[in-house]
Amino acid sequence: MEITKYAVEVTLDPDTAHNLLILSADGKQVRHGTLSQKRSDNPKRFDPIACVLGKQGFTSGRFYYEVEVSGKTEWDLGVARESINRKGDITASPENGDWSIWLRNGDEYKALDTPRVLLSLKEKPERVGVFVDYEAGLVSFYDADRWNLMYSFRGVSFKENIFPFICPSTRDGGKNSPPLMIITPISCPK
Repeated sequence: MEITKYAVEVTLDPDTAHNLLILSADGKQVRHGTLSQKRSDNPKRFDPIACVLGKQGFTSGRFYYEVEVSGKTEWDLGVARESINRKGDITASPENGDWSIWLRNGDEYKALDTPRVLLSLKEKPERVGVFVDYEAGLVSFYDADRWNLMYSFRGVSFKENIFPFICPSTRDGGKNSPPLMIITPISCPK
């Protein structure tokens, strides 16, 4: 698909990761653990929301990244502005600097727009692609295995650095234990 030419390298930023999140050594996988990782607190770290940002931010152009979501029953994916509130309760919404979709209960997909939008998907995606056109104010989500558009936020007025935003969600008694994995390099389905 044409948008894959905008694929970027995404590495997760341990300085932003909630203390219950376990990141792989290469920064390409994240899962929710049961014990604190005992990272030092800093203003960039999410708490109490168990999320992490990518290290690389973007202030212009187009970019695309993919995340393997297979085996998960819950997750949140998208992009967030640099100034997103990372402390205390956070309501995911464009007004709060977060353009994302989520999976809950294994089959309930929503775009975290205002108001929330229930997504009707014919098949459960194994990989989700996130495409951003900064100047056009567009954030789109794709089932990257079938190239089906899941949802688009349009008319976004970005005014600062935006970063990949990932939340693997809780382990849910082991049902949601697989990691979310950044896919690099991107391979297009036939």
